[in-house]
Amino acid sequence: MIKLEIIQQIESALHKGFINKDIVGNSQFKPELLINNENDKTVLHSLLEELENCQSFLFSVAFITESGLATLKTLLHDLKHKGIKGRILTSTYLHFNKPKMFEELLKFDNIEVRLTDMEGFHSKGYIFEHDTHYSFIVGSSNLTANALKVNFEWNIKLTSYENGEVIHHFKEQFEKIWSQSISLDQKWIDMYAINYVTINPTHEIQKIVEFPGKYNENKLINALRIKPNKMQQVALEGIDKIRNRGVDRGLVISATGTGKTYLAAFDVRNYQPRKMLFIVHREQILQKAKADFMEILGGDDRDYGILSGTTKQYDAKYLFATVQTISQDKVLETFVKDYFDYILIDEVHKAGAKSYLKVIDYFRPNFLLGLTATPDRTDDFNIYGLFNYNIAYEIRLQEALEDGMLCPFHYFGVTDYILEGEIMDDTVTLSNLVTEERFKHILEKINYYGYSGDILKGLIFCSRNEEAVELSILFNEKGYRTVALSGSHSQEERLKQVERLENGTLDYIITVDIFNEGIDIPSVNQIIMLRQTQSSIIFIQQLGRGLRKHHSKDYVTIIDFIGNYKSNYLIPVALSGDGSQNKDNIRRHLQDTSYIKGVSTINFEEVAKKQIYKSIDTTNLTQLRILREAYEQLKNRVGRTPRLMDFINHNSVDPQNIVKREGNYYKFLIKLKEEVAPLQEYDNQILTMFSLEFLNGKRLHEIVLLQLLLEQESVSKTKYKKSLKEYGCYIDENTYNSIKRVFELSFFTRSDIKKYGEKPIVIFDQDEIQLNSLIRERLKESATFKSFVVDIIETAFLKHQKYHSNKPLTIHEKYTKKDVCRLLNWHKDEKGTMYGYRTKHGTCPIFITYHKREIEDSINYGDELLNRETLRWFTKNNRTLASKEVREIVQAKKRGIDIHIFVKKDDDEGTDFYYLGTAEPDNNTIVETTMVDAEKELPVVKMNLKLKNSLTYNLYKYLTSLKE
Repeated sequence: MIKLEIIQQIESALHKGFINKDIVGNSQFKPELLINNENDKTVLHSLLEELENCQSFLFSVAFITESGLATLKTLLHDLKHKGIKGRILTSTYLHFNKPKMFEELLKFDNIEVRLTDMEGFHSKGYIFEHDTHYSFIVGSSNLTANALKVNFEWNIKLTSYENGEVIHHFKEQFEKIWSQSISLDQKWIDMYAINYVTINPTHEIQKIVEFPGKYNENKLINALRIKPNKMQQVALEGIDKIRNRGVDRGLVISATGTGKTYLAAFDVRNYQPRKMLFIVHREQILQKAKADFMEILGGDDRDYGILSGTTKQYDAKYLFATVQTISQDKVLETFVKDYFDYILIDEVHKAGAKSYLKVIDYFRPNFLLGLTATPDRTDDFNIYGLFNYNIAYEIRLQEALEDGMLCPFHYFGVTDYILEGEIMDDTVTLSNLVTEERFKHILEKINYYGYSGDILKGLIFCSRNEEAVELSILFNEKGYRTVALSGSHSQEERLKQVERLENGTLDYIITVDIFNEGIDIPSVNQIIMLRQTQSSIIFIQQLGRGLRKHHSKDYVTIIDFIGNYKSNYLIPVALSGDGSQNKDNIRRHLQDTSYIKGVSTINFEEVAKKQIYKSIDTTNLTQLRILREAYEQLKNRVGRTPRLMDFINHNSVDPQNIVKREGNYYKFLIKLKEEVAPLQEYDNQILTMFSLEFLNGKRLHEIVLLQLLLEQESVSKTKYKKSLKEYGCYIDENTYNSIKRVFELSFFTRSDIKKYGEKPIVIFDQDEIQLNSLIRERLKESATFKSFVVDIIETAFLKHQKYHSNKPLTIHEKYTKKDVCRLLNWHKDEKGTMYGYRTKHGTCPIFITYHKREIEDSINYGDELLNRETLRWFTKNNRTLASKEVREIVQAKKRGIDIHIFVKKDDDEGTDFYYLGTAEPDNNTIVETTMVDAEKELPVVKMNLKLKNSLTYNLYKYLTSLKE
């Protein structure tokens, strides 16, 4: 039966793919053209999906890179633990494949690798064996990160039954070449490496010709030949723009590694100051900054000077100073206040310190420029205010990666050591952090995930200084060359160890937080995080230590050891840059990492991913501490009391988190003891109603009406409907009546009616619509009340952007039972008596909690997604085929009833359900069966519901995966 069903599904999918695209076919089996960056999908997405669900796999691929293998490593690790094996057939064609890549292939215990010496071997095929069928991807993509994620590639994905001719031909070809090939081993790699060096001379020679004549021509001419990159050009235009407005200070926010120092030098070259001062907080940065400026500005070496604890070159045209030295009274007094006409401050987020403020208050330059990657601080100092809210330019991590300014990274969220059945948590003792077993676990992970380049150059971030010291000892005993550095070490000692890391006489520097920023080691190719993430700012700072480009690496490996930590939810927050604190957004960013552009990837081992889901579920993201911190940061940024829409425009906390906690934004501001004009109780009730019911933007109709009624005292029904059509909104009499019931409050439960003031909010008088007289009066009397109403409306329009205007519900978005009652035009909010499903008003919403708690057998239904289009579903117990509600569902199409499917993973997700679209019963699967209660069998009806819209793979995987 199963075989016949699979054959029928494949036939249907092939018919859709090659004969008629309009018929319904199983998306799992349909032929598909795979193109990178189409609808946020890549060839890699499909490759991972097939690997994740296969029983075995065969790759026949000519060219492979370390970065290409890195994109698969986490999943291959999980497949190994499932007992899934594979074979890879490759070659040395054109000597593209590097010796180190072959060494990486040897790390996969569950993969057998062979090499063919066939002349012209150039295949690119991936075959996957499943329980019931085969799938294969064939086309232009080699196993390289660029081919799988970035390049313009064409690949076809096809599905075949096990007896299909094409798959048999593929397998025969593979086996024929496989049988004539040799096995990969270390001895072969060693011999290949010798020949490879002969054929491929090192790229060190190329370094000399990067800037032709750089070392023997006039320095100024050479400097002028260097042009700003795309980011720097846009930033320079931004700085010029604010200067042309007469502004005397500006802030540049630019991700670590994007060339802020060079940008500053280009601006100085444009500005041509008489005297310039460049301020940093660490002496070790001075020489590098000076060298960068000399490269861009050229001129006489005597124009450049250092002002530090050890060097005092006061008279230089371009002076590079540590803040510790320049802030000393005796040093400051050496200069008149307007001595420097241009001052730059690097890492300006530190400028809240007294030493910085002392210098800034003393000097009177024509222009002050601040440079930082992390302006949002938790130390209550307002960097934005220091620069009068003049942001000349801003580029964050995602944009910088997309524009190719940074070195790509492969992030691996791996499972920390499991001690006596428990993963490391917040309470772990130092002795358990440095056990031989945990250290062995760490070594296994860092060796498996590896690094790019020929020589390991790594940074390890720990949670405690004692841990760093003990780990350094353990590493050194194993033959690694490491050193532990802490805040107690001098700048000279730090510089010495950084130099050792750069020149290859040190493998790792192990530290706690001292290298989060202000350190420039471009050659770092591996970063290990052995501490819990407690701040998304620090997380990005530490990840950023490896993002500078360097000729010795193609990417940087980030290995993050994830334990049982309450703050794990911050990991997807930091990686995505999404500050909304919206749980659903965070879950999606964990499952779907398409927000990372270029060849960079984000990967989580399955157990580590479950630890993060657990943290998301158990963390209260509406707690006042989190909301207050987000509010203060946003207030600093905009320089005033933020509006709700500011939170969205500046990628801050989701405004719904605020109103869920306090009812409305006015109450939240009062809670924070902000100065705001007082409102009446009824004002508060109206703001609460608008905030809780309309702010989410799930239906635009009410928002459009409110906007009209703010602009004029009354509107006609005809004009209202015309406005809805202008916004692309659907409208019919049932929807219009639903809107009436909402504004008249008759839709709501008694408790909600009381909370919302008990009076109809809008009066519908035949053809005339207007707000009730009290609200109209309050809008005229209170500018504060009106401003809050306007803010809710404008924010709701922004929130609506992810929802469709032309239909009530949007596929794969989330809705509460109350939302569904309103959007399906039910007369009342019946969430309290829904009990899984109900047929009413020509609709039947079905709500399913996929992973149920331990409850009695009689209601522990076996609802299950069989695939991305089919849901096996059970009615309530004590129902038979003769039951009225069952007949309504079975005959839904005939009776004109729309069945809507809503699913949430488990109760920890709260009250919101993913909308999977409409469905129809599969008549061939409708059967009456029983459920066993404690003492008796209860009748129940089981059927398959066929979804009209296929689930995305990521959502399907998320809903169906088990929790720990």
